[in-house]
Amino acid sequence: MKDMKAETQGLWLGLLGVVIFALTLPMTRLATGTVDAPQLSPWFVTWGRAALAGLLSIAYLLITRAPRPAPAQQGPLMLSLRGNVIGYPLLLGWALRHVTASHAAVITALLPLATAAAAAWLMHQRARLGFWVFAGLGSALVAVYSVLRAAQMGHGFGLTWADTLLLGAVVAASLGYVAGAKVTASLGAEKVISWVCVMALPITLPGAWLTWPSQPIATTSWLALLYVGMFSMWAGFFAWFRGLSVGGPLRVSQLQLLQPFITILAAIPLLGESLDAMTLGFALLVVATVFLGRRMANAPTAR
Repeated sequence: MKDMKAETQGLWLGLLGVVIFALTLPMTRLATGTVDAPQLSPWFVTWGRAALAGLLSIAYLLITRAPRPAPAQQGPLMLSLRGNVIGYPLLLGWALRHVTASHAAVITALLPLATAAAAAWLMHQRARLGFWVFAGLGSALVAVYSVLRAAQMGHGFGLTWADTLLLGAVVAASLGYVAGAKVTASLGAEKVISWVCVMALPITLPGAWLTWPSQPIATTSWLALLYVGMFSMWAGFFAWFRGLSVGGPLRVSQLQLLQPFITILAAIPLLGESLDAMTLGFALLVVATVFLGRRMANAPTAR
C-alpha cells in the first residue's frame, strides 16, 4: 500500500514536471516574439532566464546548506551548463522566431530518444538493435515532417534553418540531461540544477545586462520570461527529478510522451495557433517511435 502511494505521488509530480516543460515552447515564443513582431532577443531570454534561476538557486542552496560540488562532479556540471543553460534555450529561442510552437513540439519530441542515445555514449551503455532502429525511424519522421512543412510554406524541399536549430537544441539538451544524471546520485537531483545555474551566473548575469532590451517590450513577453526562468529552468526540475525518484524512473519517464501534445494544445490559447492534421499526425507517429524505442532501451548492458 505504501509503495502504491509513493508511485502515485511520483506520477503526479512527474506529470507536473512534464506540464511545466511542455509550456516552455509557447512561453519562449511569447518572450521572443516572431520575425515580424520581435520582442525580447533570444540572447537576452537565454541569459535572463538562467540568471533568474541562478539567483533563486543561491537562496535554495544557502537555506539547505548544500555542500560545494567535489572536483570530480564539476566536469559533468559544466557540460550540463553548456547544454541546458546555454545551448538548448538559445537555439530554441532563435528557432521559435521562425516556426510555431506546435511545429517545434514535433521536432523536440525526439528528446527522449536523443537522451537515451546520449546515455549510451556518455555512460557507456549498450542498447539493443531495436532501439537504434526506432531512433532512426523517429529521426526520419521528423526529417520528412520538416521537409513537407518547408515545402508547404514555400521554402522548397529541404530542412529549414529553424529545424536545424531545433535539432541542435535537442542534441544540446540531451547531452546536458545525461551529464546532470551522472552526478545526481551523489549530489542530489534538486542540487544538480541549482549548482548548474549558480555556476553559470558569471556568464548569465553580464550577458543579461549587455543584452537588456532598449525598445519597449510587451508585458506578456516579460511574464513569459519570468515563467521560463522560474519554472522551465528551475522549479520544473524539482518536480521532475523528485517524481523520478519517488515513483521510479522507468514508469514516470513514460509521462514525457505526453509533452508534445500538451505543448500543441497549450499553443492554441496562448499563441492563437491552429491545430492541423499533419502536425498532430506526425506528433503521434514520433511519440510512437519514442515509446517503442524506449522499451528497447529499458535494460541496457554496460560495455
